[in-house]
This record gives sequence, C-alpha cells and structure tokens, in this order.
Amino acid sequence: MSTSATETTTDNMAGFGAFLKNAWNKEPVILASCVIGVVGVALPLISPLTKYTGMINSSVPYNYPVPVRDDGSMPDVPAHPSEQKGENLAWLKKL
Repeated sequence: MSTSATETTTDNMAGFGAFLKNAWNKEPVILASCVIGVVGVALPLISPLTKYTGMINSSVPYNYPVPVRDDGSMPDVPAHPSEQKGENLAWLKKL
C-alpha cells in the first residue's frame, strides 16, 4: 500500500489545521500570543525596511566629526560643512 507525497502533504495540512482549530477552541490567548511572537520574530527578517535601515546605518559615521579649524594641512577635513566629503548618498534620495 503506497501513498503519494501529495496525499501525505494534504493529510499533514489537515492535521495541522485541526490542531490549530483545537488550540484556538481551548486556549485562544496562548495561541494568539504565540502567533504574535512568531510574527514579531519573522517580520524584521522579511521587511524591506530592514535592508534600507542597514544601508543608511553603514553610510553614516559612528563618531560624528567635531568642527576643526583647518590649517591647510588637513586634506580629509572639509573646509565648509556643506563641502562634499565621504560617501555619496544619492541612492538615499532615490528611495
């Protein structure tokens, strides 16, 4: 007697559905809290906001520069705050 994989999967899903229905009938608060916990763990992994937050965090420096008086021998220090130094954040404007 052989069963196909489709029948087994359908039976498993029916059994899982019966389990959820039984759990909802007996303990709806526990089932709801488990669903909220699973969604809370899974949502950041599939959210596009996580990708863009990571991109922004990687482009912003961790230590913000302190204004320094340029004596002419510091090529990495911008002469004016609006002077473009560092990474280009044009991709951020396209969001």
